[in-house]
Amino acid sequence: MSVKFHLPGLRHNFPLNMLLVSLLETRPECFREGVEIGSFFGEFPLSLWNGGRYSRGDQCDAGFVQGVIKSINSHGIPVRYTYTNPSLTEEDLADPYCNFCMKAADNGMNEVLVVSPILEEYIRKNYPGFKVNSSTCKEIRTVEGLNEELAKDYDLVMLDYNLNNQFELLEQIQDKGRCEVLVNACCTPNCQRRGDHYKAMAEMQRIELQNRKLPPEERIPVPESWNCRCEGYNNIYNIREFPTFVSPEAIWEKYVPMGFQHFKIEGRTSNIFQILDTYCYYLIKPEMQEEMRLLLLSNLEASRVIEVNKPRKGVWP
Repeated sequence: MSVKFHLPGLRHNFPLNMLLVSLLETRPECFREGVEIGSFFGEFPLSLWNGGRYSRGDQCDAGFVQGVIKSINSHGIPVRYTYTNPSLTEEDLADPYCNFCMKAADNGMNEVLVVSPILEEYIRKNYPGFKVNSSTCKEIRTVEGLNEELAKDYDLVMLDYNLNNQFELLEQIQDKGRCEVLVNACCTPNCQRRGDHYKAMAEMQRIELQNRKLPPEERIPVPESWNCRCEGYNNIYNIREFPTFVSPEAIWEKYVPMGFQHFKIEGRTSNIFQILDTYCYYLIKPEMQEEMRLLLLSNLEASRVIEVNKPRKGVWP
């Protein structure tokens, strides 16, 4: 039995993620049955094509990008770019930083999540070695729509979180093995502003990138942060009562027997210690969680995670 988890972070969570890889390789008996790492997903800040989360910070230099990709791929794990900005234009396709990141990972092993039709077409034409996945940001809420999406040339299709635990509907999905379930969504169930939030984050990211090319007196004011009721709902203890929450018990007792194999843990911009706790909750056997949590925390401290986490300022081609 294979239960693949897709885990967040290419920069901020990189040290923790590599510790988890090492733990899975050296202490597999500590993990729940069949656990595998399906991918590490995210972006190298600050990428114009990125979507789903608003990231800050300096753009990573070439060595950091190439080193992270090489490190992850060397363990047989794909890098998956979250290039789900819904507001891209034809002009944006030439973005040199995003194209560099694509070229750095263009080895036939890696993946990209898409929403924008023009970006999807561009990637399929220019980077055919990438597996292309359909993002949950498309908000496909019907079984009919999902089955239509699965009939297209996508490696995986991410389910809208509002379908979680609606097992009568999930049974009607024709190719469950190519679907991915977001297990710890922090968004309010049936949020009517989710799509607008994605667009707002994309606009904030675009403005920040534009401002870096302008003198201070000409910079555009970045809109204030989106007023979201889910602020602070980024750990498993705050969302357990949501009808969209998927517990480990549900994964192994319901989803896997139905034919689902792929499960996503969100948290690209969450506190790293919350992510660590979430990893233990979903991936580690209950009787081993305290020991493994302490082991991971100790190793994070030893690796000086804050310094390792910070990319060097430099130039990328």
